[in-house]
Amino acid sequence: MAHLNSVWKAGLTCCITATLSWSASADPSTGGTWQKYTPTNAVRGADGQSHRATCSGYPGTDKTYSFWAKKGKSDNLVVYFEGGGACWDSLTCTFPIAGLPDAVPQFFVPAVPAGANPAEYSGIFEAANPDNPVKDWSMVYIPYCTGDLHTGSATQTYYNVGHPVFPLPSSFQIEHRGFDNFMVVLDFMRRKFREPEKVLVAGSSAGGYGATANAPWIQRSYPDAKLSVLADASQGVTTPGFDLGNPGQGRKSWNMQLAPWVFGSDPSRISGPDLLRVAAKGLPRAKVGQFTTAYDTVQIGFYGVMKAYYGPGGSCSNLGIDWHNQAVSKVQADSDALSNYHYYVADGGYHTNLRSPQFYAESSAGTPYRDWVSALLGQRQGRLWVDAFCPTCLYQPPCNQ
Repeated sequence: MAHLNSVWKAGLTCCITATLSWSASADPSTGGTWQKYTPTNAVRGADGQSHRATCSGYPGTDKTYSFWAKKGKSDNLVVYFEGGGACWDSLTCTFPIAGLPDAVPQFFVPAVPAGANPAEYSGIFEAANPDNPVKDWSMVYIPYCTGDLHTGSATQTYYNVGHPVFPLPSSFQIEHRGFDNFMVVLDFMRRKFREPEKVLVAGSSAGGYGATANAPWIQRSYPDAKLSVLADASQGVTTPGFDLGNPGQGRKSWNMQLAPWVFGSDPSRISGPDLLRVAAKGLPRAKVGQFTTAYDTVQIGFYGVMKAYYGPGGSCSNLGIDWHNQAVSKVQADSDALSNYHYYVADGGYHTNLRSPQFYAESSAGTPYRDWVSALLGQRQGRLWVDAFCPTCLYQPPCNQ
């Protein structure tokens, strides 16, 4: 098990509404400050099904689900999906992210951390920063605590493979209910933010996949809004065994719920690398962007676990080169095929920037990333929104390096 942990050291980091009770200190319509909401009852979601919010229920953790919202000065809206790893079998679901020593693998965030508050984050959450392209926008912050890329609707039983710290029972259940949580938050959004002019659906890491997968539901809820989608550090490189393997393992463990009018009736037929392409093609009026560093250590780490246990994966023996070559080939192919999609590939191996000061510091692709995002949002007249990449970022090294 110890050899797996080396890849984690860089960090992971038409709607009928039922009666709904909320615990909140204020309504976002009052404006200016973040408010925390804790949904307590089920709702009938945009898909016509009943949904109740919950975190994973990993033994010893709090299942209570909460989210945040604030009213901005403009009529525009950011919907942000939080990241936090993933789990999909007994190995990965035994080991949550819990601030343990490096020798213990850690794969997913199992609960909403106590004291979490988006007001404390940097990047697009800096309302006072004049360089922030969404500083005046209303925002909804969707936490992530279900290990399923915000797409699951399943309760799965897993088996303790031997956690060295937590006294787990021999078997335990995980609530992969990210899609259910999103449906509950979307119900709130539709009532509190009725007619935004522009909507940015964004997410980091696992949340980037959540933004990609759930953007069609948001577009359907706000059909007159100008929609943009931004996936931050979620350039899918997976293996067929992970995407298409046995039920209860890999991606099938989540019972992914994807909008059928965009993704079709069988979401398991869409590979991880194709998810963003299919979404962009199915949202032709939206502008869809992807950010990644050239050698994202966290994405490489997850791919390494998939390749080891759900292989064979790519042919390169060098894991970092294998991931990089597949990732940059994919972003270029998608850009060639789609008129509403562009990418920004940055130098280095750091993971995510929408919540960090790196959002303002990144410029290795020849243009500041914050300006590229502004162009995505249509805020910079006369400047084209185009593919951007550092001078060496698209180079594909030979596999034996």
